[in-house]
Amino acid sequence: MAPAPDQLPREPGDRWRAPYACRTATSRGRLVEEPGSATRNPFQRDRDRIIHSTAFRRLKHKTQVFVSHEGDHFRTRLTHSIEVAQIARALARALGLDEDLAEALALAHDLGHTPFGHTGEDALDECMKDFGGFDHNAQTLRIVTRLERRYAGFDGLNLTWETLEGLVKHNGPLLEADGRPVARYAATGIPAAIVEYQEKQDLWLDSHASAEAQAAALADDIAYNAHDIDDGLRAGLFELSELRAVPFLAGLLDEIEALHPGLEKPRATNELVRRVITRFVEDVIRNSEGLIAALAPADVDAIRRAGAPVVAFSDGIAAADKAIKGFLYPNMYRHPRIGVIRQQAADVVRDLFGRFSASPEAMPAEWAAGCAALDEGRRARRIADYIAGMTDWYALDEHRRLFDATPSLR
Repeated sequence: MAPAPDQLPREPGDRWRAPYACRTATSRGRLVEEPGSATRNPFQRDRDRIIHSTAFRRLKHKTQVFVSHEGDHFRTRLTHSIEVAQIARALARALGLDEDLAEALALAHDLGHTPFGHTGEDALDECMKDFGGFDHNAQTLRIVTRLERRYAGFDGLNLTWETLEGLVKHNGPLLEADGRPVARYAATGIPAAIVEYQEKQDLWLDSHASAEAQAAALADDIAYNAHDIDDGLRAGLFELSELRAVPFLAGLLDEIEALHPGLEKPRATNELVRRVITRFVEDVIRNSEGLIAALAPADVDAIRRAGAPVVAFSDGIAAADKAIKGFLYPNMYRHPRIGVIRQQAADVVRDLFGRFSASPEAMPAEWAAGCAALDEGRRARRIADYIAGMTDWYALDEHRRLFDATPSLR
């Protein structure tokens, strides 16, 4: 007699649902109650709202490290988000999590980023230092709860509690158990946008996020490492041979050479990138299965109450991750050629902030309306909202409109 379907062993890629997965049936819901959908569950609706948002479309022309003008094949925030979503879904499926929630979090995690990558964020944070600073995670929350204006009944996207929680805790808890900000917020305090929203809906800032959110966060790290290696090689910032300084990458390059002697650089690069992703993904799945088994969580709240993430790299891959980032920082992110572009891009952001601060009416009418009546802090935050929403191209166009000389960023 053939075994019943539920007795068959799981095959790679099979869908299954773990007891610690998020479930739409037990979701804490939306801030504004809405009728359910006849065809989609709440997490699927969250994903679709994110994809159809204005902020998501803008990611097409927001760059990671290089500006768009460097070439058509370099990653943008949009292509990065899609890559993160693919990896997040793979992790979620293997661990029995809700794939739709993991995908929604992956697609939305970069919505709050400024033009010109982290350079733009650093410059805008500097401009806002007297008004609470600028934090892209907090800006993501601000976008999905306030700045998007697509629906008649509410501002923002009115996403589920679980999606908002995962976006806010992209880097882990924000508060210690005693209520103090965690180390990364010890000097600045929790960003105002998060504090303000917390008054409307408690996002449990002192706990870890769901396993789905943890999977999306690690997918972000994996995608970053892989595509920054790819983009750095494409741009000629370093060579394949230089990557041998990282033992983990040296081992992969030896493996490729043994299997495919003399392989041309483009193919060798692709072989390396896919091996990086595969090894990292397989490690996360294997290591997380062990962590989850040790915790034996009965539900998603047990994941939140755990003292550490349960979706995590092993010690060996965590060391490889650190080593890759240690290589990329001086050889890519702080490469002299990129440094010139970074300085010019930062100047564009600072110029725009200064001009709009002195003359708010220089902004489009919908942003300038009522600006004169705002206090200095709220006016600065509106200006930051406007600049943060710009694509690279639009920021340069605005700079050309307002200033006599604008860098080409090449």
